[in-house]
Amino acid sequence: MFATMSDQQRGAAYGVTAYLIWGFAALYWVQTEPVDPRDLLAHRALWSVPFVFVCLLFRDRLKAALAVFKQPRVLGIMAIAAALSGTNWLVFLWAISNGQATEASLGYFLLPLLNVVIGLTLFGERVDRAQQVGIAFAVAAVLLQIFHRGGLPLVSLGLACTFGLYGAIRKKVSVSSLEGLFIETLMMSPLALYWMHTHEWAGLGAHGLRVDMFLLGAGAMTAIPLISYVASSRLLPLTALGLIFYIGPTAQLLVALLIFKEPFDLVQGIAFGLVWCGLAFVTVDGIRRSRKRRAHLDVNRRDS
Repeated sequence: MFATMSDQQRGAAYGVTAYLIWGFAALYWVQTEPVDPRDLLAHRALWSVPFVFVCLLFRDRLKAALAVFKQPRVLGIMAIAAALSGTNWLVFLWAISNGQATEASLGYFLLPLLNVVIGLTLFGERVDRAQQVGIAFAVAAVLLQIFHRGGLPLVSLGLACTFGLYGAIRKKVSVSSLEGLFIETLMMSPLALYWMHTHEWAGLGAHGLRVDMFLLGAGAMTAIPLISYVASSRLLPLTALGLIFYIGPTAQLLVALLIFKEPFDLVQGIAFGLVWCGLAFVTVDGIRRSRKRRAHLDVNRRDS
């Protein structure tokens, strides 16, 4: 179907596919109830390995993935990435199982703003005025949640921090997303197997064939959106990909409110509004910078 499209059209299609799957993923995971989120994490890690293994074989990338095991430094970094990724998955699965899908969506809305902070603190990147305003809005939203709830919004901050730090750490190694997913889940798999062995196979075979099928499909549910995202990132400019990103948390919020019927009070609405204002500043600034960069390149080409 994508063969007749231009590169940009195919990139957009892959990106929308990835973020729609991520956005509506909660609808998949609730089908595994009453399986514990920790059991789901074990299934997600374990069944990702054979699925990604087949994908690597199909794309002739298995040798490149296995070559990483000859690089101790890279393996160490990937181990940290695996720990962050696993924690992110667990927090998300716990949120879905405990009626906090709205908080999960807020965490992913916070992610682009947190990435600015990570870029400043870990990579010494400059923060311009628009990004400072965006961060201020995000801080205001978090402080409002703290005041309203009497504590930190742990789900939102947990998801944003683990995913943001995961992305920052993965920047340190030149391992593709698909190969990285294989290595990370392969590292998780011994713990996953041990957990399943000591916890009656983590619900497998205990809740009927329907639940078992969803558990066995956890690997595909993890890998397919990532593969689509990688394809999209190679075909689209980062600015366009950044705009498509908002499909994911928007879909998560709609699922939480319209399907799960989670409560959404005025304070939550204000907190989301503050984050969206911050995102608007950062997004518009990113588009402006991208256009200025392209115009500068066009002038240089004409001059040469």
